[in-house]
Parts: sequence; structure tokens; C-alpha cells
Amino acid sequence: MDAAKYIWMNGKFIPWEEATTHVLSHTIHYGNGVIEGTKAYKTKKGYAIFRLKEHTKRLLESAKMTLIDVPYTAEELNEAQIELVRKNEFIGDNVYIRPFAFLGYGVMGVYHKNAPVETVLAAWEWGAYLGEEGLKRGIRLKISSFSRPANTSNMGKAKATANYLNSQLAKHEAIECGYDEGLLLDDQGYVAEATGAAFFMIRDGKVITPPSDNALESITQRTVIELAEDMGIEVLRRRITREELYIADEAFLTGTAAEVTPVREIDGRMIGKGERGPITEKIQSTYFDMVFGRNPKYEHYLTYV
Repeated sequence: MDAAKYIWMNGKFIPWEEATTHVLSHTIHYGNGVIEGTKAYKTKKGYAIFRLKEHTKRLLESAKMTLIDVPYTAEELNEAQIELVRKNEFIGDNVYIRPFAFLGYGVMGVYHKNAPVETVLAAWEWGAYLGEEGLKRGIRLKISSFSRPANTSNMGKAKATANYLNSQLAKHEAIECGYDEGLLLDDQGYVAEATGAAFFMIRDGKVITPPSDNALESITQRTVIELAEDMGIEVLRRRITREELYIADEAFLTGTAAEVTPVREIDGRMIGKGERGPITEKIQSTYFDMVFGRNPKYEHYLTYV
């Protein structure tokens, strides 16, 4: 990870190296914290944060679900993120912003309401999450032996740190088996999501993506659905079975970090021609035009720094 100059922590900008916490912080031991992933892109008008308000709103909603009382308003957090990008004087094309809240040092034990809440905003330059080659050529995807936990098991709609143990294990399994990414099914055997991204496939010219019944409500997924519909492509939100994946014409993943990443192979089965498909490429190109400020139709999603 490339260090930046400043991190915003509990209302103050401090040097990157000084943003530390105690080893007995509650979240380290019991896993209750909430995170966001937001991106700023270098446009002709300077850096622009993509869908800033929606990401901050989801952070606070996740905190409410997990009973973490963040002591800052959405407006305060939005302004701090803008200033964070400005103060760090980045030069690269991509800046990743990580807002998060966790429970700090003060109490021990499973009951967490008396633990102090720490609120942090960090940002650093970060390129393609699944590799530049993956964006062009496509990645290899493995269906994980781990299932996405059932809705009765946890707060699956919260972007909570504890939920990512499931993702970590699935990702490790995929990498160890020679793949790039893992895809999680739900407890009923239907596609849920990748370890950190939403899933799309294309069959007979239609874009198909699962509902958020047992997955995070993805902001990028919602954006791509809008883009596809604006291009006149029919979009279906329905359950997807494992068998359907293997006979898809195209497939891709979406997420703040993953952006629009094509899938060329699933479980040893070549998807389409084993490369980025034409509809995927069109959606990907339109997405990058949007986030880099090259399409005025979607400029309302950009917050300029």
C-alpha cells in the first residue's frame, strides 16, 4: 500500500504514521466495524469523487444496522473526504477512499455499546483491483466451497468488517486453486456475489444480475444497471443458478475497486470466446467515461475536489 500524507481521524487531519489504535480495541477482538470503498478519479477538471453521497449514506446505514453510533453527520464526512483528497496532493489517475468506523479501546466483552467509536477516513493511490490485464483480458473465477451466510446468520446488508472473513477465505481458496477471484453462492445454491464485487452475466443479449436478497446492496451494480438500460440493453434481476454460469455468453464483475472487470473463465469453463465480450466492453467503456468525467450525462454523480 502506498502511504499518503494525511489521514482524517476523529475530526482531525493527522500524519499517516500517527493514525494508530490500541491493541485492545474492541473491534480487533470482536469484529464489529463498518467500512466503505469510494473512488476519486483524475478528470480534466481535477479529482472527482464518484457517488460520494451514496457511499457515505451506506456507511451510516451499515453503522445503524450494527449499532455503532458514528458521531458525525453525512455532510461532515463528505466535506472531510473532499478535503482529504485535496490535502494529500495526489498525482495518479485513481485514488481509493476508505471511510470506516470501529470500536476502540475502553471495554472488553461481547457487549459493545459502551465501547468508544473511532471514525476514520483514509485515502491512497490504488490501481486496478484485479489487475490491468484483468480489465482487458478478463479474469478466471472459481465458485467457492464457502457459502454467503444466510440472512438469519448476520447483517449481510451491512458493509461490516466481520462479514469479510467469509470473503477472505473464499478469496484465499480461489487464489490457491489458481484462479483470480471467488464467487459465493447463497445457502440455497443461487449466485450471491464475488468476494468483493457484484456479478453480471449476459445471455442472448440480456444483462442478468442477481437481486440483493443475500448480498450487499451494491452502488456500482446499481450504476451499471442504469448504464445498460440507458444503452437500450434489457436488464433482468433474478436468481442465477450455478449451471447457468457455465453457458453464459459473457460475464463481468462490478464494484468500486473492481470497476467493470470481465470474466473469461468460470470453474475451468471458457465463457463465450474466453475474452472480454462486446457488450461487456461497451459497458466498461461507458463506465470509465462516466467516472473520468468524459460523459456530461452522468456528471451529477461526480463531486469535484
